[in-house]
Amino acid sequence: MEMENHTVVSEFILLGIPNIKGQETILFISFLTFYLCTLLGNLLIFSAILADSCLHTPMYFFLCNLSVVDLGFASISTPKLLVSLWTKSRTISLGGCMSQVFFYHFLACTEGMLCTVMAFDRYVAICHPLRYLIIMNWRVCAILAAGTWISSSFHATILTSLTFTLPYCGPNVVDYYFCDIFPVTKLACADTYVIETVTFTNTGVVPMTCFLLILMSYVRIIYSILKMNSAEGRRKAASTCASHLMVVTLFFGPCAVINTQPQLSKVVATALQISADVVAPMLNPVIYTLRNKEVKRALRKLRGGQMTAR
Repeated sequence: MEMENHTVVSEFILLGIPNIKGQETILFISFLTFYLCTLLGNLLIFSAILADSCLHTPMYFFLCNLSVVDLGFASISTPKLLVSLWTKSRTISLGGCMSQVFFYHFLACTEGMLCTVMAFDRYVAICHPLRYLIIMNWRVCAILAAGTWISSSFHATILTSLTFTLPYCGPNVVDYYFCDIFPVTKLACADTYVIETVTFTNTGVVPMTCFLLILMSYVRIIYSILKMNSAEGRRKAASTCASHLMVVTLFFGPCAVINTQPQLSKVVATALQISADVVAPMLNPVIYTLRNKEVKRALRKLRGGQMTAR
């Protein structure tokens, strides 16, 4: 009977980034620049890999998948954040909020699993080079890639369904700059124990498992590199892993700090979250481009082809 006295929430209001009064224009220009660079960089990487047959290898196949994830990840919250900074409109529909929750957890889980698969790929390439093409054949690569996308979609579907089967009939102000599970479930007018338990378990177990598998891969990789007799061989092996390690650090670093330091101020926690959501997807293609001669060559080839077509 009490539920009938409340109006069911059909939209939410995002409070946005804290303590930015008077800085909206600067932040709008900065985030727009980051977003456009993210789109351009990842589209270039994706196009270069598709266009150059020399890059049709397992490592670049997974890098292609990572570029797609980064394109989507940057588009979850950034467009809405730009609109709120420019127009001061902070409302988001119930459907829009659900989409943000689903795609955030879907793509975050996919990126973590892709980083794990890429670590396994490097492990096979360095520790078992003679059997690399046999182990990492196209069937295996397709299964690993499809497995990351499909399992991540199940993960996100479960979390989103549990979040939005809760009744929302009271306040609708989300104390964050985008819709995420915990800021949204605080507004539910029902017991949130189940969704909180499932979320803590899933968002804790999945990244921790991925991180441990990556760590195990690199322990074996480092051991194999140290056993190499050739200094040039050690240098090449280390170089192929450096870019991936930087991407792993950018992805897992902010996540680890936010989840293990609950005493962080809201401003610092939001800044770390933005660095993971907005800045990291822009830096990933830069990291792989700066440290990879093959990608640079493919990009020059792509640019040359475009100029010839004109």
